[in-house]
Parts: sequence; structure tokens; C-alpha cells
Amino acid sequence: MHFSIPDTQELKDENGSSYVAYNIHVNGAFHCSVRYKQLHNLHEQLKKEFGSAALPPFPPKKLLPLTPSQTEERRCFLEKYIQLASQDVRICSDEVFTGFLLSAQQETQGVSPQQVDLDVFLMSWQKVTVRVCSTDPTRLVTEAVARTIGLPLDLVCYFALFLVKKADTDITIQRRLENFEAPHLSLASAGPGHCLVVRKSYWDSGWDRALLDDRVALNLGYVQALSDLDRGWVLAPKETQRQLAALQAKGSKREYLQLACTLKYYGYLQFAPCHCDYPQPDTRVLISAGGRELNFRLALAQDQVKEVSFRVTRIRCWRITTAVGEEVNGEGHTQQRLELSFEYLMSKNKLQWVTVVSSQAILLSVCLQGMVGELLLKKQGASRPGHPGGLSHPKAGRRGSWSFLRRDGSGYQISVSRSASSDGIVQDAREDSKPRPRDFPKRLTDGKRGTSLTSPKATMENDAFEGIGDDDL
Repeated sequence: MHFSIPDTQELKDENGSSYVAYNIHVNGAFHCSVRYKQLHNLHEQLKKEFGSAALPPFPPKKLLPLTPSQTEERRCFLEKYIQLASQDVRICSDEVFTGFLLSAQQETQGVSPQQVDLDVFLMSWQKVTVRVCSTDPTRLVTEAVARTIGLPLDLVCYFALFLVKKADTDITIQRRLENFEAPHLSLASAGPGHCLVVRKSYWDSGWDRALLDDRVALNLGYVQALSDLDRGWVLAPKETQRQLAALQAKGSKREYLQLACTLKYYGYLQFAPCHCDYPQPDTRVLISAGGRELNFRLALAQDQVKEVSFRVTRIRCWRITTAVGEEVNGEGHTQQRLELSFEYLMSKNKLQWVTVVSSQAILLSVCLQGMVGELLLKKQGASRPGHPGGLSHPKAGRRGSWSFLRRDGSGYQISVSRSASSDGIVQDAREDSKPRPRDFPKRLTDGKRGTSLTSPKATMENDAFEGIGDDDL
């Protein structure tokens, strides 16, 4: 996952006093605004659970009010802290960490838990409406969808909820929802034109075999294959297209899926056209991720298209770079230029950096991380998909509760339920369920950062490939 704190807000509480809030973004999307003392409280609770040695240094408290330069320095330290802490799978999947982010999202949007009807779509655009709590995390909502459509709970791990932007018949995958966010709140924050869809959660098409013997799981895989073929994300020769059409007409979903999985780009995620510096600067490219590779279709001179495969096992490391530009329309919103750079083993002794400039660079990074994680999981003998911090149930024997500190300094206990049907995070029933007054923003971004150029402070490095081994190089 990619965490960042690109900017701050100056907020006023209900008494008119000003304070600084730090805007946390996860996987490229704004998630919540929190105060320093809230992150410090999180750090103290994580320290009790994992010990100081497992955590990065936390920026110290200051006795006097911070100057603008000190606020910027603290922002950088907090960003580095959450980036380093989240790289530890134990911490990132811990109930304290995920519960903090879930509670902070709820507080930021100023909502109280209430029953809502949430629309989720299959890739056939069949609508599934589920009755959930507005603050239910992703796993609970996914399980509610599974129960509604009749998907066995032991097959839920093969699927996930994705936030999609839909314009007419075109769709753009924005991101996969994580368990530290509430789908209802994330959808509301995304704004008009967005919806939630169910898609397969894994990259290895060999795991499709687990879906073939269940009617509902088979249908989910089938409608996704239909959709991806229709959009040109999967390529099929004319003769294969005729065979697929015949199988579709007969309703032979199992045979259709078995044939589809032999096609080029099956199980891949296709990105919007963008630019890269390979083989030369400003080369237009269409990227697809899947099959343990990043597939580049490069638009060369004279309308030529060259296909290049960058194998996941030959990518030594990668990083995201964010360049923050001028404010847009004078409203405090800034334009960002996102780049994904990866170091690739071109030949035995030649490593070369390749840079992609794309608004979907963070999603591309998350896909890379997902493929690496899945590769390592299979090497450990896993027979089904797994997702740290995602849809796995809380471990038994967990401590009974932890606390969430609000912006105003008040707090409440969060109970950790050991029920398999619970998300493991339940607000203490003694807590007042009335919505709390929202703070009032004075400005949306720190204007002093709005004109900055590319900064290494905004760069995330990921060495997740360490330990894969040299056999594939």
C-alpha cells in the first residue's frame, strides 16, 4: 500500500481555536485528516503491542506553537513514519492500525453509524443492494454481498470490491478497497460517476479452478471475462471469438471461462494510455499488468506498435514520485504529476531505470506489489489467495480493546470482537452515538507546498522484491 501525507489543513474547532490537521492519502486517494496527537496516540498503542524496536522513530512533541517551517518538517516526519510502519505486514494488518484508519475516516466525514442501502455491481452491471452499517469496513460489506448473491464464504477471498469510475460504457479501475475503510464512506468521498464493483482479487489464473464447481463463483468469473473481452482488455483471434460466442449462446459458462483463460491478457488489468521513457523519452504506451509481468505496447514511429514484457521477477525495486504543481482555479487544489519508476534487469549485468508518467501510477505500484505478494505466497505453498490487512479474520487471542482519540481530545474504547461474523472492531456501546460536530476548514492545502517541484520527501521506495531469489534473474 502507498501512504502519503501530501499536505495539511488549518481547521477550527467548535470553540474557534485553530489547529493543524494532516491529510492522509492511501493508494492515491484522500482518506482522512488527523491531528498530531491522534497519530501520537496510535504510535503509543502500537508500541505497547509490538515494542519500540518494531516501529520507526516518531517526531517529538513541541512545547511552543509550530512555525510554518516546523509544521512542514513535522509533516515530512509523520509521512515517513506511516510509510515505514505500514511496510510491516504485522502492523499494517493489526486491528489497532486498521481500526484507527477506519475511525479517522468516520470522524473526518462527520458521520455516525446508521443502516444504509449500498449498491454494489457485478461486472455484468447487475446491481446488488445490501443493507449494511454506514461505517462497516470492506470485509463486512464484501461478506454481505456474498450472502446476498449466494457465494460461499470460503470463496470470498477470491473476490474483492473495487472503486470504479464509469462514464457511459467506459470504466476506469480506481483502486481496490482495503479493510481499513468503509465502502459507503469511500464511495461518498469519491463523488458522482463512481461505483463499487466485484472483481477477482488475484493475478494467477490457475486459481480460477476453485471457481468452476460453484455456480455463483463461476458466474462472477464468467461475467468479468465477458466484460474484459468486450472492452478489449483481453484479445481473442476471430476463430476463438466465434467459439466463445457459441459457448455464450449455449450458456456454457464453465467451458467459456476455460477457453477464455487461454487468451492473451486474460486476468490482466489494463491502464489508460500514458507515457514512458522507454525506449526513448515521451513514448506513448498502453500498459497491462498481470501474468507476473508489466506488458508495454509501445507506440513507435510510423504507426508501429512494439510489445515489451517486463517480468516481475526482474524488477529489483520501484518507487513512486509525486510532483506538486500550481494551485488550480485558486481553490487550494493542486495538480499532481505521478511517476512510477522501476529498476529492471535488462541483461545479466545491466540494470536500467524505466519511468512511467501516469495518473494511475499508484494503482500500477499497488498491482506490482500484489503480484509480488502473490508470487511469494505461492512459493510458501499457499493454495488460495491471501491479502494482508484485507479479508482475513481477526486472530483469536487478541487483546480485548484499544482506544481511539478524537481531534478534540476525547476518546472512546474500541472492543475487539472474536466473533468470526464480526469485523473485530466494535465501538463501545456506552459511547454516545450522536454525530459529533465537524471542524471547520480554513484552507484545504498548505499553500507553501502548492508551488513546490518534485521532492524526494514525496517519494515512496519499495523493496518488496527482496528475497525472491536470483533463480529468475
